[in-house]
Amino acid sequence: MWAKKSLGQNFLVDTRIQQKIVEALDCSSSDTVLEIGSGGGALTRHLVGRPGHLVLVELDDRLAKELNDEWGSRPDVDVLHQDFLELDLATVVPDPTELLVLGNIPYNITAPIIFKLLERPRPRAIILMVQREVADRLIAEPGTREYGALTVGVRCVASVEKVLSVPRNAYRPVPGVDSTVVRITPTAPPSLSADEERSLRVVTRAAFAWRRKQMQKILRDHEALRLSRDRLDDLIRETAWDLTRRPETLSPDDFVRLSEFITRTAL
Repeated sequence: MWAKKSLGQNFLVDTRIQQKIVEALDCSSSDTVLEIGSGGGALTRHLVGRPGHLVLVELDDRLAKELNDEWGSRPDVDVLHQDFLELDLATVVPDPTELLVLGNIPYNITAPIIFKLLERPRPRAIILMVQREVADRLIAEPGTREYGALTVGVRCVASVEKVLSVPRNAYRPVPGVDSTVVRITPTAPPSLSADEERSLRVVTRAAFAWRRKQMQKILRDHEALRLSRDRLDDLIRETAWDLTRRPETLSPDDFVRLSEFITRTAL
């Protein structure tokens, strides 16, 4: 099977690992499962027949046709030949919050796929194969080198856990990196309002764009924030935070609290 570099294709050929990934999804006949980038069907062949409804999304013309030829006639399988990043999950299921998602995704668009999946309404559970370094960022603790905007953006709206390590020789062609399977479980119901989540995205991007600066300077001087001296004083009184801290020392819960404060005091 020929891989297209333009689509970031590497095919998982280790059958044992394929099975473990599908088992980690823990789906049943009452579930709808969406598989991102079904490719040559490495995971698909272990999935077919498990959920009540299986949706395969594949952008590659040839692979989408092969998937449709092999499984498209089944009443419990739909093959969508399109870009996942342009897919409206509400067209797949009436209630996207009940959807289970599985994907061995192209590493060159990992972050866009994750953030699309975490747009509201969010799937019930997400199992993704990602580059090991990305997994390290997703599960990083405050104060570590890996901790950053991706960590906070995901962990403020979901929990993340490592499921399985995957060596690079499990793929063909062999990529230059090792991989990790992670489980992302969105918080349900969401702990933040839509306005608070928008505030969270703004403050997180601003903070880590200036990650070597103190929080007081970021909150006061970044053009996306511009908190007044009075609001900064109110924040200190409310949280007892030392705002000479740098962004990487704030936990995801701290960023949640900060976004709630900014949203509330802006009214």
